[in-house]
Amino acid sequence: MGQGLRRLLDERADQRASPVSQTAMLDHDGRRHVVRLIDLSPSGAMIAFQGKLAEGDQVTLQLLDHGPVTGQVRWSREGRVGINFSRPPESMLDRE
Repeated sequence: MGQGLRRLLDERADQRASPVSQTAMLDHDGRRHVVRLIDLSPSGAMIAFQGKLAEGDQVTLQLLDHGPVTGQVRWSREGRVGINFSRPPESMLDRE
């Protein structure tokens, strides 16, 4: 993996964890999609999603373990999407 791509994928300073639930519901443009969570942190998530999402798109993830959280697509490529949350999921705030 090239240095530029590695830096882009590893920009978040928060500790990432494998989510307890491996699936979530993605809401985008009035449509709902079941997606697979790859990792999760208080500031964002990486999901597996084969649909079209563009950088800057506003989305909501319904996290089974943490409830709904809104965010913005930061990057999308090769079936993976990075989402930056507008604010951490409520249940993750309790852990800090």
